[in-house]
Amino acid sequence: MRKAETPNQLFSADYKGQFLTGAGVWCYPLTIMDHASHYLLACESMASTNLKETQQAFERVFREYGMPERIRTDNGVPFASTGRAGLSQLSQLSIWWLRLGIIPERIEPGRPDQNGRHERMHRTLKSTLPQPPAIAWEAQQKHFDRFMQHYNYERGHEALGQKTPASCYVPSTRAYPQKLPEMAYASHVECYLADFSGIINRSGLRIYVGHLLRHQTIGMEMIGDDVWAIIFGR
Repeated sequence: MRKAETPNQLFSADYKGQFLTGAGVWCYPLTIMDHASHYLLACESMASTNLKETQQAFERVFREYGMPERIRTDNGVPFASTGRAGLSQLSQLSIWWLRLGIIPERIEPGRPDQNGRHERMHRTLKSTLPQPPAIAWEAQQKHFDRFMQHYNYERGHEALGQKTPASCYVPSTRAYPQKLPEMAYASHVECYLADFSGIINRSGLRIYVGHLLRHQTIGMEMIGDDVWAIIFGR
């Protein structure tokens, strides 16, 4: 995995372990952080890990701070899906990132240390959670908002030379687009539109590329004699 030396090269994201609020409702905190500066971009109370709410949270972050080059996550839903032999594959969320020109970067299963900076932030967050948990949903989010203020603007970080993340972070110059871009490929790559079943048709040859890629533009690149690579995005 590549290191991030400057802000917006890499965002990391995760759902901190869910917990029951005082009202008996499950809360799934979604956290998004700039890796180089440690700046916490989002810490949101979520009712679930579904795609729609997760995508809306990332869109808010992209609109406010711009877009990163990469996003590092684990292999859980909604960041990835499980394919054949249990292998981690694309998800609707990571397909959306790729359409935006953002590269999904996933840690290896069982290797949370590969996202250790984010894990350490989660330990700090956990130590501040009220016990017992807040009863009102709005009160829980207000606690997360206070945590972000303290973490970003008031708490010096040893890894930053005791500077605050806010003093080290600058927004990205990559603005969130008004319209989702179409996938583009190099001129030597053949392009095909997958149908509603995730199948592309090349000279009568039907190739299944996956149901998640239905209606997406897929690339095919010759890499040897009658050997082709199937490409989606970067």
